[in-house]
Amino acid sequence: MKRDPLPPGSTIGILGGGQLGRMVALAAARLGFHCHVLCPDPASPAFEVAAAHTVAAYEDADALAALAAAVDVVTYEFENVPAETAHLLSAARPLFPDARALAITQDRVAEKAFLVEAGVAVAPFAAVDTAADLGAAIAVTGLPAILKTRRFGYDGKGQAKVATRDAAVAALDRLAAPCILEGLVPFALEVSAIVVRGQDGGTAVYEIGENRHENHILATTTIPAAVDPATLAAARALGCRIAHALGYVGVLGVEMFVVRGPDGAESLLVNELAPRVHNSGHWTEDGAITSQFENHVRAIAGWPLGSVESLGRAEMRNLIGDEAADWHAIVSDPAARLHLYGKAEARPGRKMGHVNRVWPRP
Repeated sequence: MKRDPLPPGSTIGILGGGQLGRMVALAAARLGFHCHVLCPDPASPAFEVAAAHTVAAYEDADALAALAAAVDVVTYEFENVPAETAHLLSAARPLFPDARALAITQDRVAEKAFLVEAGVAVAPFAAVDTAADLGAAIAVTGLPAILKTRRFGYDGKGQAKVATRDAAVAALDRLAAPCILEGLVPFALEVSAIVVRGQDGGTAVYEIGENRHENHILATTTIPAAVDPATLAAARALGCRIAHALGYVGVLGVEMFVVRGPDGAESLLVNELAPRVHNSGHWTEDGAITSQFENHVRAIAGWPLGSVESLGRAEMRNLIGDEAADWHAIVSDPAARLHLYGKAEARPGRKMGHVNRVWPRP
């Protein structure tokens, strides 16, 4: 159903109060929107920059009803919003991305099955609910493989590399949740497509980023990615195909493995989808004409999408734990643009901010 664009002064409801919600709220404010953030954590970083906030559980029906009454559209900053929450809110207000996209992308088995149906290449996979499922799953994936929880895993949490059936049994017991077993992919590097799709179906893809991880956490994203031009075009096309198949509205992160054959030929396997603005798209704040955060707001508000053209070569580096304490040295670099998330306590493995650097192309 076609909706009229939301005018400035409208209110956007955001489920989740972390750094992604914070950056969406900042982008919305620049366009004249108000934001109302709902999150159970009273110390949520997004609260500091939102016009209103509610401290409540995502399952609190009364709080959800009050949020719906106070806003014009609802979005979220993370994919683990309970399905019932999405259905309750979508019955009262437009919800973007919608409940179907959320349901598919918050369960790794459902996500992989969706991708296969859409004709997208993925690693071999099989559902593993109990140890009795492991024999059949290993027959599909081979060993070594990666055992992951179907839900809630991120930054390397909720997963284990397993080389034997006994190791898989032990890991399944330790993870204590329904899992997916995925074949180990001998990839050369990881890239991501940051896709934005509007309510009218118009779609754009930012320049493909090359990702490097440290301790299972994204350390840097650089553009342009060091892959063949044909691979860049294929990654963009995959991102568009997936967004259209989902009927998606908003920003979608698509993580892909680049696999190189003995002859150097490159192919792509899609690893994961993120139904939200994505860490590997943070470079767009300073390195693109329109940031991923502004384009997410534009999409869910029914506005025309902004240009995704990049402004040069770019690097985004995450600041993890105590790395954010180097803020003085970072801002002393004239090429650096510092973004801190307002988190009170630095902990090992916690994302405290990021720094972008943009240089002219040669």
